[in-house]
Amino acid sequence: MIEQFFPELKRYAEDFVASYGYTAIFLISFTESIIQPIPPYPFIVSAPFFKLNVYMAGIVALLGNLLGALAAYYSASFLGETFVKRLLGEKLYLKGESLFNKYGFFAVLIGEPYKLVCWLSGIFKMPPLVFLIASFIARSIRIGAFVFFGNFLEKFIS
Repeated sequence: MIEQFFPELKRYAEDFVASYGYTAIFLISFTESIIQPIPPYPFIVSAPFFKLNVYMAGIVALLGNLLGALAAYYSASFLGETFVKRLLGEKLYLKGESLFNKYGFFAVLIGEPYKLVCWLSGIFKMPPLVFLIASFIARSIRIGAFVFFGNFLEKFIS
């Protein structure tokens, strides 16, 4: 779906991973937690095509996602409600507020898009450790699924 809206960005990301490997996956994961639309998952699954280890790609993506999540969380806390409302829009902000008030920890576990969850966690003052634990669980499960399929693909093409 991303390629329909951002075909040049998709090609750039593929070239970036082909050229820089794990560093590119880390940066894509880091920035995806903050603002950019390209997720790291296709690069985890296709790691064998880039001559990368799928498990290492998953670990690197997880670290990038979590560090990016903390960057978005603390940016939201620092920049404040007015900035985040402008960034997300009033409607999305209010929907997120309702979600966080109702579900808290579980909003981080199941919430998507993840970048939205990260910004809202910071603005609604979720305790940082709680946010990090929920993010670790959610991202580990999601990235783990892509590692599983990437491992299967690697065995299939070998």
